[in-house]
Amino acid sequence: MINKMRKIRNIVLSLLLCFSLYGCGIYSFSGTSIQPDVKTIAVEYFQNNALKVNPTLAANLTDALIDQYRRLTSLDILTENGDMNVSGEITSYDTRPTAVTADEVASQNRLTVNVKIYFTNRLHPEEDFEKSFSAYADYDSNQLLDAVEGSLCDEIIDILVEDIFNATVANW
Repeated sequence: MINKMRKIRNIVLSLLLCFSLYGCGIYSFSGTSIQPDVKTIAVEYFQNNALKVNPTLAANLTDALIDQYRRLTSLDILTENGDMNVSGEITSYDTRPTAVTADEVASQNRLTVNVKIYFTNRLHPEEDFEKSFSAYADYDSNQLLDAVEGSLCDEIIDILVEDIFNATVANW
């Protein structure tokens, strides 16, 4: 009888805790910490200002970021004038050797993408920031960049989107 009462008490306390966390609107189970009065986010298409340009990178990065907000938040996505605004630019797109053999030949290359993000929150300006993010992917130097560029960019975009999302709405 006492064990049954403890079990019921624990269930009730667990439910109360869950409802109180959900009800405050600041924390969600997706890991976001968006203020309850924030209802919209505008994601502007990124500019590609790198010296070397991948023609699809800016659009793919923007679309992936929009998809992330759509999947993991309840915010309405706008093209401009949201409660929160994310804009950015690709500042560099470089490939460099990372590993050299005994014959002084590159055995590994690294594709690195740097992005500068401008985040504003109209309702909570103390959260505004301007920050650079960087991600990379390595590939075997026996492969041409053209042959692996698509999959490398997908990998890099996934990392950048996660980092940008966390910085803007997860406060990590």
